Amino acid sequence: MSDYKERHENEIFTKVLKAGRRTYFFDVRETKAGDYYLTITESKKNFGENGEATFEKHKIYLYKEDFKSFEEMFKESTDFIIGQKGEDVISERHDKDFKTRSFTIESDEEV
Repeated sequence: MSDYKERHENEIFTKVLKAGRRTYFFDVRETKAGDYYLTITESKKNFGENGEATFEKHKIYLYKEDFKSFEEMFKESTDFIIGQKGEDVISERHDKDFKTRSFTIESDEEV
């Protein structure tokens, strides 16, 4: 059996989120034991000097026993960001006057 076929036979459910140059894939897959788990893949499109497109991919495997903790930390983190910075997007790409801020962590307590 081909490697491609093996990797895709255990896919049960897929959702795709396109976000600019990034695409996020949420794939429910099945283990050999018959249980389900989630993979979240970030795929970022880059262009080489010759104009050829390449894709940089990062993947997270998330198992059922971690769903609740992951969901809680994700919500807490996103709520913190929205609470601190609002929902407006601020970046060099969107604001030509954007200035990056640098900072230094002085102690372990600041981490």
